[in-house]
Formats: sequence, C-alpha cells, structure tokens
Amino acid sequence: MKVLVLCVILLQGSQHVSAVELYEGDSVLLPCDFYTFDLDNPTVVWSREDLRPSTVHQRQLEGDELTEQNQAYRGRTSMIADALDSGDLTLNLTNLQLSDSGSYTCTVRVPTDELKITDVQLQVKERFPTWAIVLLVLLVLVLAVSGGLLFHFRHYFMSVYKVEVESGVKSVQLPCKTTAHLPVDAKVEWTDGDNRKVHVYENGSDRPADQHQDYRNRTKMKKNPLRTGDLSLTLRHPTGGDNNTYTCTVYNKEGDILMKNQVILDVRGGEIYSYE
Repeated sequence: MKVLVLCVILLQGSQHVSAVELYEGDSVLLPCDFYTFDLDNPTVVWSREDLRPSTVHQRQLEGDELTEQNQAYRGRTSMIADALDSGDLTLNLTNLQLSDSGSYTCTVRVPTDELKITDVQLQVKERFPTWAIVLLVLLVLVLAVSGGLLFHFRHYFMSVYKVEVESGVKSVQLPCKTTAHLPVDAKVEWTDGDNRKVHVYENGSDRPADQHQDYRNRTKMKKNPLRTGDLSLTLRHPTGGDNNTYTCTVYNKEGDILMKNQVILDVRGGEIYSYE
C-alpha cells in the first residue's frame, strides 16, 4: 500500500495550504508542524468543515480524544505518540475512500484561543474507474457471446487443404484429422463439390452402397477412424476428372454437424473421364 508524505515548510503562527491526489485504498500523511511544548494544555484537532461532526481526529496531552470523531474515520486515523511534545502534528489516514476527498484543517487549541495551522486539500480518485469496470464487463460478455457463436458455427470456419499430385499415381490421400473426442456412433461422410457421396463410414463400417458410382471401389479409410481421429480418405487412381473440392463432415446420431474439413484436389496432366 502506498503512503505519501507531504512536505511543507510551516512558520509558527501562519497558515499554509497544500494539495495531494491519491487512489482508493492508499494511505496518506497529512503534515502539520507547530511548536506546542511551551503552550498551556494544548489540543490539536484535524477537521473537515463540510462534515457534521467535523472532527476527523483530536489529540490532547493525555492521548487521543475521539468521542466527537466523525464515524467515517473510525479506526483509520492516528498520530505519533509524542505529537504535542515534538510539534509533529501530522495525521496518518489509512484505507482512503472516495468520500475522504476534501479540505483538512489542522488547528491548535489552548483554553483561551485557537490557531489554524494548515489546510490540506485531499483528492481521492478511483483506482479503477466505474466506467472502466463497466467497459470490462461488457467486453467479457462480448467475448463470451462471440466464443459461443464461434463454437456453435465452428464447422463454417474450416481449414482448407490443397493436395497436388501428378496423373498416373496409384493413389492420393485427402487429409482430415481431429484431436477432438468423437462419439462411437458418429457418421463420417466425404462428399465432392457436386455434393456427391464419395465415401460414407457409419456404425463402425464403410457404406459402399451409399457411394456415387464414380467412386466405388476407389476409396478407403483407415481402421477405427473415430477412435484415432484420423478420418483421412485414400482415393485410388486419381485423374483430372477428380479435380474437385472434397468435404469431410462428421455428424452425431441426431444429425448435427460436429466438424468439417475441406480438401482441394488438383491432379495435373491427367485425362478427364468418369468411372462407369
């Protein structure tokens, strides 16, 4: 916790004004020096004229006299033990509140007179302004909503791979992998850009009957793809006719999309024909 000491030069019998700005929760030493040891039964009073009662702290030769202290300062003010003997009438104010902002007056009283020694203007500021807290809360809410939307529509934000091979190769692999835990009853479906079914994996096995005829006997997936997370597809004997965008989609048993991945296949230098 920060403690700030205000240093001012005080001349006996004259009044001085100083000012300080601090933040909530800080502590401050409000300075006041006056030679009181040759006075008859002196009392020092720190006060704020805008408060009722106005007393912030009062010290007599016998010690603190806090019966008239304003409740807002209970337990937060103190002075050194020999203040009236040493002339150091500095007030220690701890755990500053916004309501502590104001003008503090140090006054020395004797039975026949009183002398105002110094005024200190104290300004207490919010350590983290309310508007900033509100803005931070709104930002967190926006991020939370955005995160939820991104998760809900995550299959629309797909990574797209491009695979290039020369015509005549025996096969090409279209990659699709995930580290997410997929349910055992999920369905994996590979489709091309014309929405034709290239390969279907469901209920733990391939479904060749669901394939488009151009891809029959030409596709293969690895064993236990849902357990390993490797949903890649091998396409045999690719030709120029296979140039397309292929989509790997995983559905749960309710038909909701769990993930999507796209692969662009470019077979260079090959003839274009369809398999019958």
